[in-house]
Amino acid sequence: MNGNEQNTHRNLLLSALTIVGDVLICLLLYTAFCRSCGYCATPAFAPTTVIVTVIYFACVYSGGVILYKRNVRDFQVPMLVLRNVLLFAVACLLLLPLGGFSLLPLKQSALFIVSQVAAASAYRLAIRRFVKLYRTKDSHKHHAVLVGSKENIRALYDEMTSVPYFGYEVEGYFDYSPNPDFPPSCPYLGAPQLVTSWLRDHREVHELYCCLPSSHKDDILPIIRYCQNNVVHFYSVPNVSNYLHHRMYLNVMGSVPYLSIMRDPLELPENRLIKRLFDVVVSLLFLCTLFPVILVIVTVVTKLTMPGPVFFRQKRNGINGCEFYCIKFRSMRVNADADRLQATKDDPRKTKWGNIMRKTNIDELPQFINVLLGDMSIVGPRPHMLKHTEEYSKLIDNYMVRHFVKPGITGWSQVTGFRGETKELSQMEGRVRGDIYYIEHWSLWLDLYIMYKTVANALKGDKEAY
Repeated sequence: MNGNEQNTHRNLLLSALTIVGDVLICLLLYTAFCRSCGYCATPAFAPTTVIVTVIYFACVYSGGVILYKRNVRDFQVPMLVLRNVLLFAVACLLLLPLGGFSLLPLKQSALFIVSQVAAASAYRLAIRRFVKLYRTKDSHKHHAVLVGSKENIRALYDEMTSVPYFGYEVEGYFDYSPNPDFPPSCPYLGAPQLVTSWLRDHREVHELYCCLPSSHKDDILPIIRYCQNNVVHFYSVPNVSNYLHHRMYLNVMGSVPYLSIMRDPLELPENRLIKRLFDVVVSLLFLCTLFPVILVIVTVVTKLTMPGPVFFRQKRNGINGCEFYCIKFRSMRVNADADRLQATKDDPRKTKWGNIMRKTNIDELPQFINVLLGDMSIVGPRPHMLKHTEEYSKLIDNYMVRHFVKPGITGWSQVTGFRGETKELSQMEGRVRGDIYYIEHWSLWLDLYIMYKTVANALKGDKEAY
């Protein structure tokens, strides 16, 4: 097992230990508070305890474990615990009564939640402290050497040494000449031809990272042979930093590795299936319950306030740039500029009723039909009219990345301040950055949070909604 695999397995073991400990703490505290109010003497205590434990496990598992990760501050650990416990409290509040199970009295429930946050936070911080102490001991450090001094290997050195409890001790680097840009803390050890003789004299080194180009195979192959015969793990570091300056992601197809320039969770078929099932279920529930009532009200008021159709259909770009008709409640008078101009704050084309619909997002509700048809998702980058896609794709780098996923009724950019008219190019650039962030960080929890923020903004009124 190589060093990276060992780290991965250690982190998985650490995550499992942390989650199991969290769940045991929850179980012990819940039992204690049940005893304090006499609930443990009832027949429902055992099944309720099992259900509570399962719910808490699901909440903790969804939150994950961050205590061993780089750039994580101590305060972030209890913040994650607080998130887990609050999610657990809401889930119990909703699910236990549905199953006919009783909740703890209000006082005991409040004390249980506070105690769980405190105990689980202390437990995780204690493990974090232990991990730091363990990995910083000399006897547990990974001694490594670098071959090459390109930008990517310098970045690797920074990653290895920036956090002491990562447990790496880099002895230095080999290259055909000293690199003045390399950190002084990593000394120059000589030319690549000297690697094997140097390793013979430094048996404590068990990891070697090489970023020499393949044209130097005559120097690389002897190093590989020596490493394989002398218990030194050899790692090849791809040199793409001369044309790419951001993070890369390793993938494997069969036995062939390849690199991607961005992470896209919705590339996985299981994630697409989860998102699609969620879209279909929520859309059907809405279209079969609230939407008919809203449709009647909107139809009556629209017909009384302005002539023309109730619905407005406009061609927009969807996933992979494909065109589709986006459906909305009409909020403007019929005009020739509908497919050319964005709505502005004091747009004379809008009616008072149309302004109300825009402020409360009512005009977007027919797009649940688009979701059901498969053209859109509930959450995703907002679809733009064809003219704007054509224009902005020429002005903004990475603009078309937002079309890797289905467009949404609402999105991350819309709930983080990039909604409404884009008077300046920087506003659209900010929207595109938000859309790419969403694509790279998609999760069902993120979708639920965006939906919550959208409803909250609609209830309080969004000043950018015009």
